[in-house]
Amino acid sequence: MEETRIRIAGFTPESIVDGIGLRFTVFVQGCPHRCEGCHNPQTHPAGGGRLYTAEEILEKIERNPLLSGVTLSGGEPFAQAAALLPLARGVRERGLHLCAYSGYTFEELLTLGEPVRSLLEECQVLIDGPFLLAQRTLEKRFAGSRNQRILDVSASLAAGEPVLMEGWQTPA
Repeated sequence: MEETRIRIAGFTPESIVDGIGLRFTVFVQGCPHRCEGCHNPQTHPAGGGRLYTAEEILEKIERNPLLSGVTLSGGEPFAQAAALLPLARGVRERGLHLCAYSGYTFEELLTLGEPVRSLLEECQVLIDGPFLLAQRTLEKRFAGSRNQRILDVSASLAAGEPVLMEGWQTPA
């Protein structure tokens, strides 16, 4: 059986702006949201980018022993949930922290069923909601617009409602 491939727009091997610590950021290709003012509009077309297997991406991640985590960005990671699931599991098996950005809200993701739910369960942090140009901010840590939330996925799933991630929020 051929391994599923992930359509990727690009990588940032060492990022400090996509979550706490030194992170490897994966920018997936394809986004149904197409938010006005998006920071990564080149990721919108579903047919762009290059195809990778989860193992090829994990090999890139393993090259840096100083990484504390991996961030899935985009594009819309949950649009490729099935393909990203082996990567997410591989990241967690390696003891790395996993964060994902999504233009969907936590509540919307819960309505999308499998494999979205399984990918969400692998994440420790979710930055949710579409980028809204009218709510753009440079003062919110790890988010581009005021509507976006930084959520503790495990606590949110247990509570059945969004729970903010402590330590990731903008200090008052």
